[in-house]
Amino acid sequence: MNLLLKDKILLGLILGFITPLIGFTIFYFARFHLFSLKEYFEVLFMERPLLSGIITISLVANVFIFTLYINMKHDKTAIGIFIASLIYGLFALYLKWY
Repeated sequence: MNLLLKDKILLGLILGFITPLIGFTIFYFARFHLFSLKEYFEVLFMERPLLSGIITISLVANVFIFTLYINMKHDKTAIGIFIASLIYGLFALYLKWY
């Protein structure tokens, strides 16, 4: 737990990349739980705009941890979370248009 209280950009990057994966998993259980994971990923990779949308929705999880670290005055960690969010967002735009 002490590790999560550090103010490091690397910690923010790690959290910023892991948290949307958790959001992605929650979205699967909330909306697509009738499909197997294999079917879920097959549909996502065939329908790239859908994947782009789900990635974007998963980024909402980063909003919560970003706000938490801003409120704790851990600005370096928040910057790392923001950078990871930008990378995810650019990837989602790439999937949507290419």
